[in-house]
Amino acid sequence: NAVKHFKFEPRGKRRLHKKPDAGEIDACRWWLDRERALLRPGLIVALGATAIRGVLGRSEAVSRLRGDIVDLDDGVQFLATVHPSSLLRLKDESDKRQAWRSFLTDLRQIARWIGKDARALD
Repeated sequence: NAVKHFKFEPRGKRRLHKKPDAGEIDACRWWLDRERALLRPGLIVALGATAIRGVLGRSEAVSRLRGDIVDLDDGVQFLATVHPSSLLRLKDESDKRQAWRSFLTDLRQIARWIGKDARALD
């Protein structure tokens, strides 16, 4: 996870997830930086706007970054896509089908990057 902060609102015996604010995301950045230094990943995949902010250190729209693998300043490659939970919240069936198709396209791109057979995602 790019952001280690778990923000929630108690509802009875349940905890409802809440999106961390910019300060909370930034406060977790040291942890991500340390993990990146230890693991030295070749590709980072950001799932949603919160992860994008955590990795890049700034807010960017998923739609603006989605679909392209780009090089970060340290040479690590980066791909942004939607968070899977956003797909589950879509109500319109046509929108949902299109969103899933787009998400699978992103997953195929990741599979190709790591050298796997992207047809396994069909």
